[in-house]
Amino acid sequence: MTSTGLDAVEARDAAAGGEGKRAYVRRMFSEIAPRYDLLNHFLSLNIDRGWRRAAIAELAWRDDPEGTWLDLCAGTLDVGAMLASMEGFRGSIIGADFAEPMLRRGLWKAPRTVLAPVAADALQLPLPSDKVSGAIVAFGIRNVADLDAGLREVQRVIAPGGRFVILEFSTPPNALVRAGYRTYSHHVLPFIGRLLSGHPTAYRYLPESVDRFPEVDELADRLRAAGFVDVRWRHLTMGVAAIHCGRKPAGDGAEQ
Repeated sequence: MTSTGLDAVEARDAAAGGEGKRAYVRRMFSEIAPRYDLLNHFLSLNIDRGWRRAAIAELAWRDDPEGTWLDLCAGTLDVGAMLASMEGFRGSIIGADFAEPMLRRGLWKAPRTVLAPVAADALQLPLPSDKVSGAIVAFGIRNVADLDAGLREVQRVIAPGGRFVILEFSTPPNALVRAGYRTYSHHVLPFIGRLLSGHPTAYRYLPESVDRFPEVDELADRLRAAGFVDVRWRHLTMGVAAIHCGRKPAGDGAEQ
């Protein structure tokens, strides 16, 4: 088998949640970091910016504008920088990601006094319990090697009453939209992504990881199982993406 063939097998195994997922995801994102932002906005026709704004609105940061907030799987810090730029925001943001080259690409986006990048695995956050006012993750939770453990870890570090917002790709419910989206994501996107990034498998991994990620109702159930309450979700752009929101129970955690 050629090296390209081996790369493809590794990407499929990672998308399926195999043992090598964590290593593959860290290496892959480190390798595509230089062109990640360009490809993100180009391949989504800049729609992703609006999705991020919608997710930030669900975070309810205005309830604690001077708080400390977590941008999980922060990548090149787009979400953290967008939150930092919001009028009235006077708090601080921790941008956590285990692919350090991605964080480095976003250092210019906001002052370090406001947005602090931290090289950290989502499964082992270097934060005390009940530390952050809330947390948000955009297009990163499906890359976590153990989804349920990752959800529990986020729940641990959020202060009682704080929100957790997930922005992630989803499967469009409409059959025609779903067929068109699958054609784009499985054929057009990998071709353009490989051409512009030079990476043989990154944009093959992306649609396969979306296909294997829990459907919206299942993800909501897993948020509840991790200890979140008031869990809700909504589709964006005909179901191409979805926002999930949950809240850590207030007080002693007995709230249902």
